[in-house]
Amino acid sequence: MIVRFHIDQFEKGSFDYRVTYEGEDLYADAGLLSIEECIAAAVDGLGQDALGAEIAYKSVISGTYPLASLALMSAQIAEHAENSTAAIEELLRQPLGD
Repeated sequence: MIVRFHIDQFEKGSFDYRVTYEGEDLYADAGLLSIEECIAAAVDGLGQDALGAEIAYKSVISGTYPLASLALMSAQIAEHAENSTAAIEELLRQPLGD
């Protein structure tokens, strides 16, 4: 199964995540210090059935990764999620036609 990690930041330095499968919440946590910490915590909670996860930061999906990659490259994946979301947010701020 491929799950989705929904990661959000509600105030500076405080992140939360929830893990879903086919739209159903599996588990969640709040008050973590970074996107990377959310990814690590979410991976730790996964059972044997999970093969990988989609990463969504502020509702922008930055990629789908096998569990081994999530565990070994969580810092790079977190940075990619943050950069992807920032790029999309910048595009959304631009007026149409620019």
